[in-house]
Amino acid sequence: MAHSLEKKIACWGWIFVIPALLFFTVFSFYPIINAVYLSFCKKSMISLAPPVWVGIDNYIRIFTSHDFWNSVRATLVFTLGTFIPLVVFSLILATFLTLRPKGSRIFQLIYYSPAVLSSVVAALIWKMIFEPRGLANQFANFISGTSGQDFHWLSNGVMLQISTMIVYFWKYIGYFTVLFITGLGKIPHGIYEAATIDGGSRGQVFFRITLPLLKPTTALVSIMAMLQCLKTFSTQYLFTQAGSPKAPINVITLNVYNTAMREYNVGRASVMSVLLFLCMLILTIIQLRISRSDDVSY
Repeated sequence: MAHSLEKKIACWGWIFVIPALLFFTVFSFYPIINAVYLSFCKKSMISLAPPVWVGIDNYIRIFTSHDFWNSVRATLVFTLGTFIPLVVFSLILATFLTLRPKGSRIFQLIYYSPAVLSSVVAALIWKMIFEPRGLANQFANFISGTSGQDFHWLSNGVMLQISTMIVYFWKYIGYFTVLFITGLGKIPHGIYEAATIDGGSRGQVFFRITLPLLKPTTALVSIMAMLQCLKTFSTQYLFTQAGSPKAPINVITLNVYNTAMREYNVGRASVMSVLLFLCMLILTIIQLRISRSDDVSY
């Protein structure tokens, strides 16, 4: 009787899971497998002709392409320049809000609100801010003590890279802050009381208790922030459409789009997509292995 009941439960479990598995297969597994296949083929976006197998020719052309390596550089610069500040400052903000519980809910809502916006809307808002008469130049002039100076946020190569980092930092800082607050809330308050009784200072408590116990949340935030930075597209696309130079912010995703949609070369675009996927997969595995000891007992 018990065995029959277990079989019924398992059967109903599969019934509820199958729609999700089908959805995931059609919209995730199949595109990945198809992209891997097309990376070994010659295929035009506007041609109805079937793909022609060319072996590793697409990979050779991509690895010898200066444009691709410039995209790798642009992606690395953006990821490092955004990922590290996101993790560090979201942890600092979460700690501050946890230490100051009064009114913290309002600040959490304020910090989190940009994450609700579409990436396109966020990019359009900051595009107006970075214009010559926008708030960015006014604020920079106020800080530097100058008047009417244009800092070329959307035209100078270095400033353009900084601009895209600012947009992503502003959009996602609140989201990761809330994740850290959730992780901090799971740490029992009794541990802090015991540390205070033992004479531990705030710095000692933070570095010797909070950070080690926050390792699972830090690993989660690090992986999510890294993947989000590597997938960046909309801000760079909108800025280049507005007339900004493409080379400084031609990240891999933007290069994939231009190669497929404007040069109609699906094969080479698939190569870059596969390489980006492998890079994200390898970095995720490395981070998970580094944080393997994240089973924390309070």
